[in-house]
Amino acid sequence: MVSSIGVTTCPRGQPGQPSPEVHWAQCRAAGRQKGLGLLYSALVRPRPEYCEQLRAPQGEKDLRVATTCPEEGNKDAERAMAVTILVWVLQQLILNVRVVGDERDEARRDHSSFPGLGSRFGIGSTMEGWSPSEENIIYRVLVSLIPPYGHAFLPELCNPGETPERNFRIRVQLVCTCKTEQLVGDMLCFIHHDEEEQRRNRGPSLLQTVCTGSYLDVQKTACRFHQLVKACWVVLPHSRRWRLTMLPCNRSCKFKMARAEEEIIIEIMLGVQQGNSDIFLSSQASEALFTPSTTWTSSCAVAEAKFFEWLARRAPDGSFHLRCLQLCARILVGTGFSEYALKTVVMHLLNTTPLSGWHRTHFLLRLDDIMRYLCHCLEEKRLDHFFFGNEKIPEEIVLPPALQRAEPFNLFQHLAQDPDAQAQAMREFTDMQDRLTRMLANDN
Repeated sequence: MVSSIGVTTCPRGQPGQPSPEVHWAQCRAAGRQKGLGLLYSALVRPRPEYCEQLRAPQGEKDLRVATTCPEEGNKDAERAMAVTILVWVLQQLILNVRVVGDERDEARRDHSSFPGLGSRFGIGSTMEGWSPSEENIIYRVLVSLIPPYGHAFLPELCNPGETPERNFRIRVQLVCTCKTEQLVGDMLCFIHHDEEEQRRNRGPSLLQTVCTGSYLDVQKTACRFHQLVKACWVVLPHSRRWRLTMLPCNRSCKFKMARAEEEIIIEIMLGVQQGNSDIFLSSQASEALFTPSTTWTSSCAVAEAKFFEWLARRAPDGSFHLRCLQLCARILVGTGFSEYALKTVVMHLLNTTPLSGWHRTHFLLRLDDIMRYLCHCLEEKRLDHFFFGNEKIPEEIVLPPALQRAEPFNLFQHLAQDPDAQAQAMREFTDMQDRLTRMLANDN
């Protein structure tokens, strides 16, 4: 049974080739006769033991356990260990524990020159459990930025009236702290104290370190964050066993951790939370060819990760929704389709198909649903963003009111504007169907 979205069968458009109905009937027959065991084993397994290190708080006891030498040849344990170590460094920064510079005056002077670090969230395909490849895996984390003492973050639209609201600037405003100063005693107000006295006693404000004009600068902030991690790392004993390499990246912080033949890559995105919602203004580049360094893009990555966590808590044993997404992501290689578009298709289906229908026994049926849904979207030249204006979002996911009220945002708008692009997408979809059929046949 396929999803009831009123989808028509996608024409293959080439004579001498079987219709989609025959196509998928052959796959189902092969699955019934030989089973899908080989296909299951061929798929990449999610690595919750690695990803959990980036979700759960880490203490010194956890660090000692994690850095105990793993069994020789156990690559999984080695990777988990490396992730744990770097996350421990992050935790120290988040908790404002100064690994370098113990003097109280230095800590106070540095406190207002860089945003505070709040919660961290595992985001992206690896953290959600459906990375399409075992090679070149990147563990992505979003760390929230909090305005330091005496400052406030005020988001402003880059283009007022823009729909949807995607690109923002974050204006940094000084806040009077005179009342707090009376209680604390040694914290000077940036507004009502002499500038020279501030420099002597408190150091520069955020506006003088990681801002361009009055706006928080993505590149300056990422560069400063790189410096903080590097300063923490060199004084840790783990730096003698693991090499931490800072990788070039303008708008985020990328690190490669290596030990012997093992290496992993972690990318840390920075973001400012929109109110109390799960939407962040992130350091990720926009879709434009050039993204100004003061532009922060609206990101639903945390909300998406929470959606998959919400599903994991409710999905019955044997649920194969991540494997379906993973397998379909593999056939995108070499096409113009983005993983994000495919992920959006699957999220829509997960939100409308009972979770019991994603059991491994329905594996081929759900693959059929995914391909039919994608085909329908291509024909209609419309794929709605999962969160914009969607009234069926789980209550556990908090969205800004403006996003809840927004008109659905079409991810395939470029196809509606360019007939040639739409024709090319249809041809690539046909190739994807062929590739998926061959993959299923070979594994059965």
